[in-house]
Amino acid sequence: MSTTTEQFRIDYRRDEISPPYSGVVHFWFTSISSIALITACLVQVSNVTPMEWLTVPFTFLYANLAEYWGHRGPMHHPTRGLKLIFKRHTKQHHRFFTNEEMGFDTSQDYKAVLFPPLMIMFFMLGFGGPYWLVLSFLATPNAAWIGVAVAVAYFLNYEWLHFAYHCSDDSWVRRIPGVGRLRRLHRDHHNPALMQSYNFNITYPVGDWLFGTRYN
Repeated sequence: MSTTTEQFRIDYRRDEISPPYSGVVHFWFTSISSIALITACLVQVSNVTPMEWLTVPFTFLYANLAEYWGHRGPMHHPTRGLKLIFKRHTKQHHRFFTNEEMGFDTSQDYKAVLFPPLMIMFFMLGFGGPYWLVLSFLATPNAAWIGVAVAVAYFLNYEWLHFAYHCSDDSWVRRIPGVGRLRRLHRDHHNPALMQSYNFNITYPVGDWLFGTRYN
């Protein structure tokens, strides 16, 4: 580990991680709250038509492009009203993890990867609620519930994959089919020479493929 990265990690743990913080609790809060909301949405669904099932690929593509542009935009460029996101991602996350040092040292380091609980709640309420209203108005209640369930599932998939990329090199998660390849794409994104230009999808490189920003 370079001296610069090591010192930043020391400073980050001292200044940004409070003693009561538990990375394990943070991980399970993210997982359980997301699964609970997905379940709550799906139990509202019944007698789904083929047209309503089209909400699944539509929402997946929408979420993937939102991930792409959110990452390529405010997460890497200071934007009015969203500077905290830029700070957390570019100024902190990319300095805590580089392409040469991708792994957690302890569970306390989970904070440098997982979204804060308040941001998770904002996402679920601030995005899920309006999305349900739009789909309910333009399509059907079934489509609305399915859409929100898929959106939250995509968010959880984002968190789990991003978490997996930053597990240690010898972690069992690297043996999950497909994770190793996606991790390599994300590792290249953490190369300081590449991070402003390539591999902005953290999950599946659909946006990178569409807009010509996939590297390796």
